[in-house]
Amino acid sequence: MGSAPACWFVVLPDRDLAPDILRRLRQHTRHGVPHPSGRPWLAGSWEPGEMTVACAGQVRLAVAGTCSLSAEELAVRVTRVHTLADVETALRGAHGSFHVIASVGGRTFVRGSMSGQRRVYRTAAGGGTVCADRARTLAWLTDAELDTAQLAARLAGSTVPHPLAGGALWRGVHSVLPGQGLYLEPGGQWRTAAWWQEPAAELPLAEAAPALRQALCDAVALRVRPGEVLGADLSGGMDSTSLCFLAAEAGARLVTATLHWSTPGNEDHAYAAHAAAHLPGIEHLTFPPDELPAYFAGLNERGDPADEPSAALRDRAQQRRLAEAMRSHGALRRLKGHGGDHVVQPCDTYVHGLLRRSPLLGLRHIKGHRARRRWPLGATARMLLDGRTYGSWLADTAGRLRETRPPGTALGLPQGWRPRPQLPPWSSERAAELLGDLLRAAAADTAPLARDRGRHAWIQQAQQAGRIAGRIAHETAAAGLPAHSPFCDDAVISACLAARPHEAAAPWAYKPLLAAAMDGLVPARILARTTKDHCGPQWQAGLKLHRPELAAWAADSHLVAAGVADEEPLRRALLSPGMLRGGAAELEATLGAEAWLRDLAAQPTPVYLSPPDPARAEHGQEHEHEHEHEGVSR
Repeated sequence: MGSAPACWFVVLPDRDLAPDILRRLRQHTRHGVPHPSGRPWLAGSWEPGEMTVACAGQVRLAVAGTCSLSAEELAVRVTRVHTLADVETALRGAHGSFHVIASVGGRTFVRGSMSGQRRVYRTAAGGGTVCADRARTLAWLTDAELDTAQLAARLAGSTVPHPLAGGALWRGVHSVLPGQGLYLEPGGQWRTAAWWQEPAAELPLAEAAPALRQALCDAVALRVRPGEVLGADLSGGMDSTSLCFLAAEAGARLVTATLHWSTPGNEDHAYAAHAAAHLPGIEHLTFPPDELPAYFAGLNERGDPADEPSAALRDRAQQRRLAEAMRSHGALRRLKGHGGDHVVQPCDTYVHGLLRRSPLLGLRHIKGHRARRRWPLGATARMLLDGRTYGSWLADTAGRLRETRPPGTALGLPQGWRPRPQLPPWSSERAAELLGDLLRAAAADTAPLARDRGRHAWIQQAQQAGRIAGRIAHETAAAGLPAHSPFCDDAVISACLAARPHEAAAPWAYKPLLAAAMDGLVPARILARTTKDHCGPQWQAGLKLHRPELAAWAADSHLVAAGVADEEPLRRALLSPGMLRGGAAELEATLGAEAWLRDLAAQPTPVYLSPPDPARAEHGQEHEHEHEHEGVSR
């Protein structure tokens, strides 16, 4: 089964643009939808069901992605839109993971998802502001050069703070922050404004849990066709297992995959087998390590890169093997439990605000975390007494990017607003200068995602999960089995954020919010699990097995050529990973960035921008205009 054509689109302002920009786009698009004025509005390529457009008089409204609204429902909703301010109200109650695009009276609005899985980027082109769902599209359209500062930021991995996380990697291409929409005016002006409003964190667990269950039920049902074969991960953990039971309840015929790691003491396979025994009719596939490619297999296999690097390089070949097995059993799509760790419970930083709101309760939670995670007393006190603003904290981190972490931080002790951004030892001085400049610039005018630092951290980690879900969707669609991450749907995230944080993350229980939500559906043994397995031996074995490829990368590193890494320290890290002081995460961020640069060099023009088949393109255009007069096109 080959990969499906990629969905992509560009949104154009309702004004005359340079003919060469429009001509270049037309050479690569299969579909186009005009503004009410007749000027081009949407241009790109999408399959049936991926883009729905509704028209009512001088209003155009489109949703792209996985959305609960049918074409008929959208045709009703569009009649409620008279100005761009009406768009979100008209779409209230719609759930899934999707973009929203509107054209009203010469003005244009576009937004992605709050989670960051559906992104929006903008650039100046042809005398106006053009936006797209992929940064690479705009980079290609404008022949943009790589932004070395953003590349340097990727070496800091998941520690890159808001608003730098997820920034576009090309000069002149800018990302729109998740939760914000982009407005394009006929005169060429543009602005951004928030469309998403965070819910109040006030629901007790007894009320938040049913709301989360309903949101997850809706998210899973949106991806299920009763009787259709659905692939699903069944790791034995609470997240993926919950999705499997919800999918079975929605009528899916499940083909599940479990990895049986050989590390002594690992329990994933036992919990997965227990769950499978309570899911009658499923096909449960179990894969021991010797039936899968080793970690880091396929390092020299080049592919079409996503908009940013992925730190999940280690198991890319394994995931392809699992997808092949699911497809061979008839699966058309796949559910992943990704995002559960990020979404269903807040960061431990929540204790900072809890102590101020409820001192006695805060002290009790702090005592519980100290006992469970062995937080040092002095470091805990410094964290709790830290009163810096977000801007001050950002500015402070700019000069400490190459410092080693203080004792205790490896045990999960919160630092400031988020874990302090840190570059690996092999990063160059130039990389530290570039990232430091970005941090200082952001410190001058960036507000946190929420006033409470625990709330800020929870939202950012949910958006981090969304960005990763977007990369997973890109890679799995290219492999022929699109993967969905329901935990990263906006409605699911909002349901989690509505819970009282100290009840969603009590130190005496594991994922109490999700456990309460799934009570009565998922076996009690799974919900009571408090352990989490690892595959450290397989990670080390994979690096050792692929040392020749890593040595070749070190000798011809694209990161070194870009000036953000030093050759000798990088070579030592790649060939002696056991000596790393920062663990697997810092090395994997570097490997992901190196692989991404190599993919970009091998495929400078996105594969999805290959000229379309003339016959198919002609059919697509006719199909689009044929339904436009009926009020809706799909």
